[in-house]
This record gives sequence, C-alpha cells and structure tokens, in this order.
Amino acid sequence: MNKPLALFLGLRYLRASKGNSFISFVTAASVIGVALGVATLIVVLSVMNGFEIELRDRLLGMTAHASVLGQQGGLNDWETIAGHMQTGTGISGAAPYIELEGMVSGPAGYAGAVVTGIDPERERTVSKVADNMLTGNLDELQPGSGKIVLGRALAQRIGVSLGQRISVLVPQPLDSAAGVSSRLGSFEVVGLFELGVQDHDTVRALISLADANELGRMQGRVSGIRIVTTDIFAAPGMVRRQLSGIANSDTLRVRDWTQENASYFRAIRIEKLMMALLLSLIIGVATFNIVASLVMVVTEKRGGIAILRTMGCSRQDIVKVFVLQGTLVGWIGAVIGIILGIAMAMNIGTLAPALEQALGFQFMPADLYYLTELPSDLRLTDVFWVGVVVLILTSLATVYPSLRAAGIQPAEVLRYE
Repeated sequence: MNKPLALFLGLRYLRASKGNSFISFVTAASVIGVALGVATLIVVLSVMNGFEIELRDRLLGMTAHASVLGQQGGLNDWETIAGHMQTGTGISGAAPYIELEGMVSGPAGYAGAVVTGIDPERERTVSKVADNMLTGNLDELQPGSGKIVLGRALAQRIGVSLGQRISVLVPQPLDSAAGVSSRLGSFEVVGLFELGVQDHDTVRALISLADANELGRMQGRVSGIRIVTTDIFAAPGMVRRQLSGIANSDTLRVRDWTQENASYFRAIRIEKLMMALLLSLIIGVATFNIVASLVMVVTEKRGGIAILRTMGCSRQDIVKVFVLQGTLVGWIGAVIGIILGIAMAMNIGTLAPALEQALGFQFMPADLYYLTELPSDLRLTDVFWVGVVVLILTSLATVYPSLRAAGIQPAEVLRYE
C-alpha cells in the first residue's frame, strides 16, 4: 500500500457508512472541539499578553527602566553621573530624583505618601507623568515655588482639589539620642495625575527637586538617577555596562525594573501558565473524541480491514490509515481554530463591546478598573506552540485505535462473513 492509498482510505473512513451517522457526528464534534479550544487558547494568551504590556507600561510610567543608586546618604556628584549615563548607546534619558517617605494632610485627614522631588524638564525623558496629567502642568514645579502635584487617588483620600494647600510632614533621623525629628512644609496643589497603578496614584506626591532637597535636608544630594533605554529588555545589562565606565562605580548600584516589580510580573506569568493549562483541557477533551471516533470506525470497518490484510496490506499500512485519519481530524480543527483565534485576537477591541452590548454587562466597568477595554497582543510564538501542542495530542490520540486496527486477525473476522 502506498501513501496515496493510505490517505484515500483515511479520508474515506472519515465518512460513516449509511445507517451509522453517529460516527460522523462524533468526528464533527472532535473538529469543532479542537477548533474552539485552539481559538480560545490563542485569544486568552493574547489578552494576557496585552495585560502584561499594559501593566508594565503603567508601572514603568513612574519608575523608568532602571535606577542608579548610591550609598545610604544618596548621590553627591549626580550631574556628572547623569551626563555620563546619557552618552551611552541605547540610553535615551536620565533624570535625578529625591524620594522621601512622609505624610500629607488635607481637609479629609492624613495619608502616607512618597514625596518625590523631580526636575520637570528631565522627568519628561524618563516617565509618563506629564502625559497622564488630569489637571495642571509639571512645569509649575519650579525651585522654591512651594507647589505640589498629587496622584488622583491620593488627592481624593485627603480631600483636596486644585488650588488648595496641604501640609507635608517628613521624618528625619538624628545622630543624637533624640532619634527622629521631622520637617513640615506647606504646598499648593497645582496638578493631579493618574497612571492607572494604585502603587503610584494612591501614594505619589511630586515637588520640585530643590524643594525636596530643602525638605529632606539632602545638602545637594539626590536619592538616585532614573534611566530609560531604547530596549526595555536589554536595560539591566545596558545600564550596568555604561555605569562600569564611571570612576568609583563600585560605590554605586543599579536597580532595574525586573527587580522593582518582580512580584507583579511573576504573578502574571503564573496566571498565564495556569490559564493555558486549563484551556488546554478543552483540546484534551476533543482528542478523546478523536479516540472514540477512531475506535468506532475500527469496530465498524473490521471486515474491510480484514480484507485489506488478505490482499497484502501489512500492519504498518493499516496503522498509517488510522494515523492519517486522526491527524487530519485534529489538524482540520487546528487550522480552523488558528484562523478563528487570530481573527478574534486582532479584533478584540471590536468584539468585546459587541458582546457587552449583546449580553448587557461590561467586562471591565470603568468604576472598578483603570482599563476600560481589553488589551490584546497576538504573538506568533504563542500560535506556534499551540499548534505544536495540538499536533502532539492528536498524534497521541491515534496510537491506541491504530494499534487496535493493526491487531485484527483476518481469519477470525472473515470466518463468519
């Protein structure tokens, strides 16, 4: 038996004989099951990828790709370090900052805050705060201006709005036995921002670098320098290589975005893996249908298989017939599912609102989530691995029925024909 004959028989056995359409129904259910499983898996992985990118962009909207830090007292010669870092290949921005932990108070009460001193002009090169201002402008944070920009959630928490004044209390350690003192400042709220991440919107308060230096008694030092690169994934190595060219670089350290937000991205990767495993069960159920349909075909075609064996077909030839049949069923479903999944993933922004309107509810209500639409990022690697999984599962599904067909003894079957 040659391959075209094996393929012909495999295609012929996909159709049930007259009076037994149940096999065709099970085969169709297998194709539909594989297609739905593949499409669902591609769409969910694309949405999870979109969430990961969206979260990463929002988290890095304030913290940049990496930070150069000094000893406990901060950086002294920060201008020289920032200038050297900006000369590096692939580094697109460097901006100093001062970070002070304290409390802010308004008409509604007190709240813990991270008071961050920035240079508005340089800050634009390393963060997205200026692009996410709800009201006001970062340029108003001039040295000695006594002005402050708050995260929207923080402003709501202490009950302040644009133009009102708030008090900022910053504790400071002392070398004496007194332990800790505090510095109190009064600032006018001149802007509100919203990055869409609670870690920033609920605690961040921005003032000018000079005002933060005075409030925190930094004596011209800064807490660190934020760095932005052209390639976020190469940022950790890129910044460290550039920093190694600075004198006394051993007294400096780099903290990159993978360290700052490790728990967030680890959680997303685990969720993505678990969702992929759970949705793979749909494909697994479909492969069991393939096994069932092939077993029924083998049972129904016992006489035909016995005749083929008497005509000279070997066990390997019979195995080829049913392997081809089962693989065709799996891959027809896989191709349909891949096409459907890619189409849905690329048009999720249109499909999601249509489903919301049809079902009468919102997937992501604006009052609960910062994201009002489902993000999607279709990756060819995900499509490739989904196809590989389907190939493996459908190939495994043909093993038992094929061996069962090859084990049929012609003499026993034809004895009663």
